[in-house]
Amino acid sequence: MYWCDIESLAAEFEESRTFHRRKTEMRTDVPTNARAEVEPMTTDIAEITVIGGDDTGLVARVTSLLFERGLNIEDLDQAVRDGVFRMYIAIDTSEMVCTEAKLRADLHTLGDDLGLDVQVRFPSDRETQQIAVLVTKESHCLEALFEAWANDDLGADIGVVVGNHDDLEPLADHYDVPFHDIGDEGGQQNEDRLLEVLSEYDVDLIVLARYMRILSPNVVFRYEDRIINVHPSLLPAFPGAEAYRQAVEEGVRIAGVTAHYVTTDLDQGPIITQRAFDVPDDADVETMKRRGQPLEADALLEAVRLHLRGDVSVHRGRTTIRENSDEYLLGLPEEVAEITPDRPIDGIGRAITDDN
Repeated sequence: MYWCDIESLAAEFEESRTFHRRKTEMRTDVPTNARAEVEPMTTDIAEITVIGGDDTGLVARVTSLLFERGLNIEDLDQAVRDGVFRMYIAIDTSEMVCTEAKLRADLHTLGDDLGLDVQVRFPSDRETQQIAVLVTKESHCLEALFEAWANDDLGADIGVVVGNHDDLEPLADHYDVPFHDIGDEGGQQNEDRLLEVLSEYDVDLIVLARYMRILSPNVVFRYEDRIINVHPSLLPAFPGAEAYRQAVEEGVRIAGVTAHYVTTDLDQGPIITQRAFDVPDDADVETMKRRGQPLEADALLEAVRLHLRGDVSVHRGRTTIRENSDEYLLGLPEEVAEITPDRPIDGIGRAITDDN
């Protein structure tokens, strides 16, 4: 059995972080008027994902290997869901004492010893990211993605389309993109086959383009914050199946769609973009679909672009859009802001009092 001195490991971890902080701080041994010319040290961050059965000592084994190779841990998060262990580690490779290939090989060897699947993603792995689009039968979102890709307006390559039915295979064939049917006659997905396809095409981002199946933790954990779904409601309202029907039955006046990151909690992942539309008095489910489907494609496409351009980040279950957020719609159009009150009703009384 492998034994690890946890106190020593913790001390080494803190010492490494302290050393890194000192490296990245601005130097103080220069004249004050010269400090502005000294740039903070930049770092290269690689990502490690560890998936497998839960057991004791897993974190210590992996982190010990990283320390031995001069790697500083910038972030570490772990979770267990339905018996599946997941650990995400972000590492600074600027002081690494081995090659990327050597680190990858050592981690894979350790993973084999522990019965874990260990994946490493370096910033230099590729210039163009690879997308896998998962579909069922509805084509509108896949069409929007293909059109953007064909017009060089996506920022990544659509490497493969995966379906639990083969209805959209002709559309993939039209764009000369491989299509893999992973569903049985009833449309139940084969997740082992799905993981094989995702690995075969070395996928960076998974886009659920109206994919009508729930992904298990075994898939979600491997691609955390790298799976984007579009849901036909203004989440958190009406999660789950038949969202448009739920909206009609509840008599809502405004409905909409949401593009969000996928987590192990159904339709509760961090929201990226939303779109809204009015609901007529006599609206039925078909009316909702006609109004909502174009917005589904629009919201999903914008969310994918935000992710690929690095303009969205996730922190504590919420997304943050970076400084150039003006380039994106995100929610309602600017015209709506002109008719939206800019102060609460309670403020009107004070305004009248002030005028008098």
